[in-house]
Amino acid sequence: MADSVYISSSLTKDQLLFLQLLNEKEVEYFTIYGIEEQLSHSFSNINEVLENLVHKNFIYRLQKGYYAVKSFNNQNVIGTFISQNSAVAYWSALNIHGLTSRFPNKVFIQTTKRKKDKTILGVHYQFVTIPERKRVGITSLGYGNNSYAITDIEKTIIDCFDLSIYSGGFDLLLSAFSLAKLNSNKMIEYAEAVNNLSVTKRLGFLSELLNKKGLQTFIKYAKLKVNKKYTLIDSAGKDSGEFILNWRLRLNVSMNEIVNLSKELY
Repeated sequence: MADSVYISSSLTKDQLLFLQLLNEKEVEYFTIYGIEEQLSHSFSNINEVLENLVHKNFIYRLQKGYYAVKSFNNQNVIGTFISQNSAVAYWSALNIHGLTSRFPNKVFIQTTKRKKDKTILGVHYQFVTIPERKRVGITSLGYGNNSYAITDIEKTIIDCFDLSIYSGGFDLLLSAFSLAKLNSNKMIEYAEAVNNLSVTKRLGFLSELLNKKGLQTFIKYAKLKVNKKYTLIDSAGKDSGEFILNWRLRLNVSMNEIVNLSKELY
């Protein structure tokens, strides 16, 4: 709190008006930089109004300059609101899309702007920075104040294979991949954007092995991308197992294990 801000003992006229306008305009989260325009009203000292309302527990500060009313607690909205060019992604998106029943112990947010991880109201947010070229496959869920950006199903699958440390583990990811209804054209588009040949080979092989419906075009695309270097099917596993020549993959998880894991629900 700034030293120069006066904290009143009770709600002042400006503080009451601010709360009234928030309610009338149905504003539940905002920044100090744009709130007066949203409310169509200028206050003589907006910083003082906000500091007082935080102090009196009518609103809370998400981070410097970012606020929400006390009743608002949509963690997906908050995570994307406080970060630029962002979307809910990875394990969090797998869960929201119904591809796993396992809940992560944090909210994963993908963003093109570097940001430190934060904890807000007991919720841990992990921000994963990606280059602009990887920001594709973004859709939205929810309505009104509860609307937020999220990677679509195809991009979520590719992202999780690209950065598997944020996916909840290979077993969970296999199950999610097996459950997901995927579009070949989207898979190709996002694979091109992510530009990770190891991911393309893994997904092409798994699509073929598990006989994924509607992915024949993607399988053909993936085969054209196969290079000479061998890649582990589970990037976090040991360097061992059967070599698959036509996909240049080493199965440190056997075919039988892959098939069995893909049938289990996580």
